[in-house]
Amino acid sequence: MKNPVVRRSLLAAAVAAVTLVGLAAPVQAQAKKELVIGGTAGSNIDQLKQGIVPILEKKGYKVKLVEFNDYVQPNLALAQGSLNANFFQHRVYLQKFAADQKLDIVELVQGPIAPLGVYSTKRKTLEEAKTGDRVTLPNDPSNLARALVLLEQNQLVKIKPGIDPLRASEKDLVENPRQLKFIPLEAAQLPRSLGDTEYAIINGNFAISSGLKLTEAVKLEKTPDHYLNVVAVKRADKDTAWAKDLEAAYRSAEYKAVVDSKFQGYAKPSFLQ
Repeated sequence: MKNPVVRRSLLAAAVAAVTLVGLAAPVQAQAKKELVIGGTAGSNIDQLKQGIVPILEKKGYKVKLVEFNDYVQPNLALAQGSLNANFFQHRVYLQKFAADQKLDIVELVQGPIAPLGVYSTKRKTLEEAKTGDRVTLPNDPSNLARALVLLEQNQLVKIKPGIDPLRASEKDLVENPRQLKFIPLEAAQLPRSLGDTEYAIINGNFAISSGLKLTEAVKLEKTPDHYLNVVAVKRADKDTAWAKDLEAAYRSAEYKAVVDSKFQGYAKPSFLQ
């Protein structure tokens, strides 16, 4: 028969081992801080690289960025779980895409966006537009409507009264005095159309990624809040610790300093102004 002292020592060691195992699990789970974030080529991925990733890394995260060249795959990848978050779209696009595709993805926080702009190699102003001029513009419904509103604000077209400006299409125009010919294209292809058309209305991130400068635009939009970029996550992840850390990074003074110094001329949410 074993000495009672020995038995008590073995029992105490066993209890200690169980306690340590129980404590180790949450520590290991907490230590696993790996995020995969998607963004479109150009200014969106650059903002993540230069402004957000360094902040998250200081908090102990390991961040992988995935670059996309379209507006469809980033949301599908997010919904399917290969991304934890993405940063490339405005609120209007996110809500419509999520509804159309039946995806449970939501906005986490707003961020800066390079303004939509009208570019041309053949005309110096919109006032120089001539009858029959060709105009390329984004083919996704929310950005197409956004482009038409920009043209309406510059007196080139008029949208039917009562039409929701967030959903307007070419069919909703009641006035087009210069008989502009609209050519919808995938957003990433718009910069390539400049040589073949009189005007191209290009999303800011794709304009920048193609080598264009915002200062070269014939006209830039005055971006309303609902067209600011948003970080999107799955609804189930919105209240996680990492999501809160990601949101805090966007709201931080450190990120604001990066935006102010490296992304001048961008439309920004109020907390970054």
